[in-house]
Amino acid sequence: MPSAPLIEERVAALDWRSLAASLDEWGYALTGPLLDPGECRDLIGLYGEDGRFRSRVEMARHGFGLGDYAYFRDPLPPPVSALREALYERLSPLANRMVRALGREARYPASQRDYRAVCAAAGQTKPTPLLLRYGPGGFNCLHRDLYGELAFPFQATFLLSDADRDFTGGEFLLVENRPRQQSRGQAVRLARGEAIVFPVNERPVPSKRGFSRAQMRHGVSRVLSGERYTLGIIFHDAA
Repeated sequence: MPSAPLIEERVAALDWRSLAASLDEWGYALTGPLLDPGECRDLIGLYGEDGRFRSRVEMARHGFGLGDYAYFRDPLPPPVSALREALYERLSPLANRMVRALGREARYPASQRDYRAVCAAAGQTKPTPLLLRYGPGGFNCLHRDLYGELAFPFQATFLLSDADRDFTGGEFLLVENRPRQQSRGQAVRLARGEAIVFPVNERPVPSKRGFSRAQMRHGVSRVLSGERYTLGIIFHDAA
């Protein structure tokens, strides 16, 4: 039986032109399943290994929602590191296009390693990929994942649980606030092993004068039953 393609090969094989078009039109893009069920189970299994993580957070204690999450420590587990590096490589050209449209001067290097060096020079040295867990009634308030002065414009969230078997509810939520317009909300149902790619903070939207800035927030709707695990891939490190 042939072995599965490497994570880097799977990411490279995505239709990045279509993903970029979806990001432009809707503010998010879906990859389809990138991780197989066994890889998802292995990542969920890491959650109980305290030595893998630098910090754990109970959402309710901080008014973030209901659930908990844990930030990986360095070195990142190989699948997480591979996803972070491969996705960054494909997203950095889109990030540079985005900041140009927003009229900013920031430029993002071609590799995740080089961008982490930029973050480190700014005092942001803590890795930010994380696992999140929600039980019945769990949810995540609308928020942005900003951890310092520097922030890469995109991030990705992978669903590790099976929405047809492991839990009900728990849709991914994305809310966009455009200048002088009402907010636009979207609820997205992910497949197991699939990622949603979306803006961290803001995105350019067409306006009469070229582009205006739409503010973005994301969250998770209430889990009605079962347990929902996700992997968050954030490309900037934390201060």
